[in-house]
Amino acid sequence: MLEFRYDTQLLIEGEHLDEAAINDHFLNHFQGDCLLAVGDEELIKIHYHTNEPWRVLEYCASLGEIYDIVIEDMERQSKGLKG
Repeated sequence: MLEFRYDTQLLIEGEHLDEAAINDHFLNHFQGDCLLAVGDEELIKIHYHTNEPWRVLEYCASLGEIYDIVIEDMERQSKGLKG
């Protein structure tokens, strides 16, 4: 069994996005692992494993427009099921 079940990926498009601040927010407010938050002031790519993807979506939506959202259930995938 995985500690963090949902592979959560998305793009944030906005203005004055701060990659370091977003990274810090994830580390201080969410439980998860495999964080990737990279980009520039207008576009950030997020990749994160968590059990609460809805919290990630809510936070990211507060920063700008979110799109290309993918949430995959890695536990189902490990069993050979569609995730």
